[in-house]
Order: sequence, then structure tokens, then C-alpha cells
Amino acid sequence: MSDAPDLRPTLILPDWPAPATVGAFVTTRETGPSQDDFAAFNPAGHVGDNEAHVALCRRLLQKELKDERPLLWLNQVHGARVQQHYSADPPEADAAVAIDQGHACVVLTADCLPVFFCDRRGQRVGVAHAGWRGLAGGVLEASVAALGVPPEEVLAWLGPAISNAQFEVGPEVQRAFVGVHPETVEAFEPSPYRLGHYMADLYKLARLRLERLGVSHISGGHFCTACEPRFYSHRRDDGKTGRMASVIWLR
Repeated sequence: MSDAPDLRPTLILPDWPAPATVGAFVTTRETGPSQDDFAAFNPAGHVGDNEAHVALCRRLLQKELKDERPLLWLNQVHGARVQQHYSADPPEADAAVAIDQGHACVVLTADCLPVFFCDRRGQRVGVAHAGWRGLAGGVLEASVAALGVPPEEVLAWLGPAISNAQFEVGPEVQRAFVGVHPETVEAFEPSPYRLGHYMADLYKLARLRLERLGVSHISGGHFCTACEPRFYSHRRDDGKTGRMASVIWLR
């Protein structure tokens, strides 16, 4: 097996007004070396995939940066901790920032929401893994704080996540948001499938949390990982699936 050109990942580039010093992309599952349930580009080593295929995906991912800086891998736990410095051993965190060219930030998702950040001057970047627990726990607020610039100077892009039409949640999820910020009630609709359950809109929840902080320039938010076959989806595939990588760095 070699790092042949046809194994390179198919990428989605954020559609946002980031400065040229900011590099960012999200991988899809369309092309790559992974097989079977994990086809075709799975860089996640914790989901039961072939270790050699995962290692090759990570080498191919590194090549997309066009330099040798390391990727900062995280041990994601649906929390709100932000890693601010490079560590070769994956730290327990659900977001990362970079204020220099020493490393690239990366999070893995398969229905949860990846949120990209940069400042308007293109000198600071970050990315957060935001499922409902992370959103409720304040991972976006922690990420913006870690950037160290005023919120009005922050640009955000919402990457591929499950849509509200596919994301049914229990009443405890709705209470976790509405009990703290009543305005988030607009991000929940009664489920047509189960009484007392709701269809949750991760994109709207993220926008509301960011706007409450003072982040006004928010792009993206038009995907559905459970609907589009180019994406991995933990819910659609009953948990046996790979992960997309969301990567951001300073060129």
C-alpha cells in the first residue's frame, strides 16, 4: 500500500471570509484507503478500524498541510476543555487553538458539530467538537475565550453535522439548554416520532450561543451528516462508522 494520489481525501473547504493566512478543511468519506464500514477515509483510531488504514489516512492528512507541522490530536470526551499547546500524547479536550505555526488543530466528528474559528487578522485559529453536551457545557464559549481576542473580531464557520430533521433527543436535552437560556427554545421542535421528545437543531443552538457571546459573523451550517452519504454518521450507521477530520492551521 502506498500514498497514491487516488487515495487522497476529498475535502470540503469552509466558505467564509477568513484571511489568506488561515488554512482549513473538512474530510469526507468519499475517497481513501479505509474499507467496509469505515470506507473510505477514516483517520479515527478509536472506532475499531484497521490500524494500518488509519495510519495511512493520517499520513495523507498530514500531506494536505503542505508542511511538516504536527497535527494536534485530541482525546475527545464531549466536554468544554480547550487545548492551547501542542502535545504528542492526545490530551483530554474537545477544542484546540493555535496562535502560531507550530501545530494544526483537528477534531473528529460523525454527527457532532465542528466549529471553526479565526480572528479577522488571521493570526489565531481554533476548532471545537460541539455535540449537544459540549454545546450545553460551554465548549464554544471556552474556545472563543482561548482565542484571546474580542468576540466581535472572531469569525466562525459551522461544518458538517446532523440536521434537526434527523436529530431526535429526549426532554433532558431540551431542559439542559432552555433551563439556562430560555431563548434556545426555538432550537427545539416536538418530535413527530415519540411523545415528549424533540428534534434538536445543533446549528441554531451554536448560532444562539455564539451570538450571545458577541460573535456576529457566523457562516456555514447547511449540511446533514445523517442525510448525505459523503459523510460518516454515528446515528445513521448505528455507531459502526468512521469520523471526518476538521483541520485548521496558520499558513
